[in-house]
Amino acid sequence: MTKIVPLPSAEKKPRRGRPRGAPDASEARQKLIRAGLEHLTEKGYSSVGIDEILKAASVPKGSFYHHFDSKADFGLALVAAYNTYFTTQIERAFLDEEHAPLNRLRIFTARAEAGMARHGFRRGCLMGNLGQEMGALPDEFRAAVTDVLEDWQARTARLFSMAQAQGMIVPHHDPMVLAETFWIGWEGAVLRAKLELRPDPLRRFADTFLRLIEAETLDT
Repeated sequence: MTKIVPLPSAEKKPRRGRPRGAPDASEARQKLIRAGLEHLTEKGYSSVGIDEILKAASVPKGSFYHHFDSKADFGLALVAAYNTYFTTQIERAFLDEEHAPLNRLRIFTARAEAGMARHGFRRGCLMGNLGQEMGALPDEFRAAVTDVLEDWQARTARLFSMAQAQGMIVPHHDPMVLAETFWIGWEGAVLRAKLELRPDPLRRFADTFLRLIEAETLDT
């Protein structure tokens, strides 16, 4: 009778962990996103190289290409991350029911000014910066930036509709047109504030825009 000898069980190899001191996947990605936002809001997309981002984030190049296929892929991830952050700021002001609708816009612009002031007015809006460079960017950036701006406009239009319902804006105004006009002007004011390294353009635009709307209401 043939004796069956059991085969030796396969020895389990220990799982390879991340190198000591290396950031894990989520931490590395967060560091890259943070460094990218800091550099692109100040210098723009074309002026910043991947090596500069890696140095600022203290992340190895291999980690970058683990998370992003290319610089363009990284840039689109920054658009999404910036939109998530900025939408939170918009909603924080626009949904504050303790204040009248147009005062919520004043609160938003004041907070945005304070945010620029913290960095000496050297950092602007990522969407505005990318818009300035659009001719040199990959085609997919145009749709991504446009979608973000249209979302901000839609949120602002809802605020203006609320103000209109309360008699703060005259009925013949289209809230969506007002919202588009606001963001066109505001992005220009942010660019000018960054150019001059001072808050005056932000204040002039916000005060003039809101005063014109309210002045029409008072005259009716």
